[in-house]
Amino acid sequence: MSTPSHPIALPVTAVTCLEDRAHIERTAVLELSAGVQRLRLGPLTALAVDRTLHAEFPTDQPARVLDARIVRAWTPRAPLPPDEGDSALRHRVHALEEEQHSGERHRERVEARLAALSQLTADLLREIGEGAGLGEVERTRWARELDRLDAERETCAEELRRVQARLSALTDQLGRAEEALALAEEDPAELTAHLELTVSATAAGPALLRVVHLVPCALWRPAYRAVLDGGVLTLESEAVVWQRTGEDWADVRLTFSTARSALATDPPRLGEDRLTLRERSAEERRTVDVELREEEIGSIGPSTAAGLPGVDDGGEVRVLQAPAPASVPRDGRAHRVPLTSFTAPASTEHACSPELSPLVTPVARFRNGSGHALLAGPVDLVRGSGFTGRGELGFTAPGALGELAFGSSDDYRVVREAQEVRGSTGLTQRTVVTRTVRLHLSRFSGPGKQSEQVVVVRERVPVSEVSAVEVRLRKEDCSPAPDGLDADGVVHWAVPLPPGGRRTITLVYELSANAKVTGV
Repeated sequence: MSTPSHPIALPVTAVTCLEDRAHIERTAVLELSAGVQRLRLGPLTALAVDRTLHAEFPTDQPARVLDARIVRAWTPRAPLPPDEGDSALRHRVHALEEEQHSGERHRERVEARLAALSQLTADLLREIGEGAGLGEVERTRWARELDRLDAERETCAEELRRVQARLSALTDQLGRAEEALALAEEDPAELTAHLELTVSATAAGPALLRVVHLVPCALWRPAYRAVLDGGVLTLESEAVVWQRTGEDWADVRLTFSTARSALATDPPRLGEDRLTLRERSAEERRTVDVELREEEIGSIGPSTAAGLPGVDDGGEVRVLQAPAPASVPRDGRAHRVPLTSFTAPASTEHACSPELSPLVTPVARFRNGSGHALLAGPVDLVRGSGFTGRGELGFTAPGALGELAFGSSDDYRVVREAQEVRGSTGLTQRTVVTRTVRLHLSRFSGPGKQSEQVVVVRERVPVSEVSAVEVRLRKEDCSPAPDGLDADGVVHWAVPLPPGGRRTITLVYELSANAKVTGV
C-alpha cells in the first residue's frame, strides 16, 4: 500500500481542558474504498502524546482501524510575517518584499493604462482616415484629442520608467538583504506531525473518523466578574485558557475539568510508621507543655502556593462546559471563555477585623444559584461607581452561602490597642494572663450623609484544647457586651456609627493555667 502525499484535513472539534494539559478530539469524514488502505491525515500538533492516541469509527460504520500512528518530520517553516521576536534584518527583508510586491502591482496598472491609451490612439487615427475619405473634416477636435492622448501617453511612460527604476533598485537591495540574512541567520526547520492510518472498509463510501489524544502546554483557571447593584449581585463565571500546543483551536466545543490525570499514575509512597511506648519521666509527670498556635478557620481544598495556584475543586472532580463554541489561538496568552451567569439577592455589611487589617470592608453574602460549584478564583469587582478592584472567591458548593469583599471604605478609621497583665493567684499558684484589647472606631463622612451605618467588628480569643488551661471571657468588663462568641473563639459586635461618630470597644479575657503548665 502506498501512502497518499496530500494529507486529509483532521481539524480539532472538541477540547477538554485539564489543570495542566488538554484532551483533544478530532473528527473527519473520509471517502473510503473497499478493502485495506492507508491514509495520511493532518497536519496536527507535534506535541501530541503518542501513547494516548486512539482512532476509531462508530460501530454503525462499515470500516475499522487496523493501525494508527503519528509520524513527525522536520520541514521548512511556512513563510510568515515576522513578529516582535525576529531580528531587524528579517523585518527589513519583509518590508522590501512587501514594497516590491506593491511596486509590481503598480507597474501592471500603468502598463494596462498605457496599452489602453495606445488602443485609443489607434482608434482615433482610424476615425481620422475614414472621416477624411468621406469628406468629413474636424481638424480642431482631432488635434485636441491627439494632443490629449499624446500627453497622457507621455505621462504614463514617465511613470512606468520611474516604477521600473524603483523595482530595479528594490531587487538589488532585496538581494543584498537576503544574502546578509542567509549569512547571519539560519531559518530553523519546523517539526510537523501527521497521522498515518491503516483502515479496512467492507464497502466504499463515506465514514466518520474520531481521533482523540492528550497534548501538553495547555491549562485553564476559573475567573469571575461580580456586579453589586443595591441588594442584587450578578456573578459571571469564566474560564481563562492558555495554550501553546502549536495549533489554533477554532470554533471548538470546550469542556473544563478539574481531573488530575497525572496523579493517577503515581501511587502513594508507603513508609514505616513505628509506634513505641515508654515511661514518662518525673519531669514530664510534673509539667504540661503547651504552646500557642495559629489555626486557619474554614479552609477547603489545597493550600495556596506561590505563582499560579491550582484548581480548588473541594476534593471532587468538577466538569464545566462552555455554552457555545469558542476559539483559542496558540499564542500562549490568556483568553476568557464565558461559562455561566446568575443573579441572586445579596446581604451587605461593613466588616472589620482590626487584628488583621485596620480597614472597614463592605462584604456581600449571597447564595450560590449557578447550579454548579464555584471554584476558587479571582473576581473582578464592579459596583455603582464602576470597577473597584479584584478580590478572591473561595470554593462555594451549589446552594451554599458565599461572600465577597468589595474593597475598603475610606470613611472609617480603626485603631487597635492591646495590653497584657501577667500574675498568679491563690495557693495553687495558677498563672493568670489578662489581656485587654481596645478598638477605637471613627467615621468621617462627607456632606449629605445623615444615616447611621452598622459596622460588624470581629476579634478573637484563644481556644484551649487541654483542661489544664482555661480561657474565660470577662463579659462584665467588656464595653459594650459582645453580641456573640462562636466555637472558634471569634467575638463580634454590631456597632452603629453616625456620620462623624466615634466609638470605643473594650474586650477583656483571661487565660489561666495551673502550676504544671509550661509555655504560657
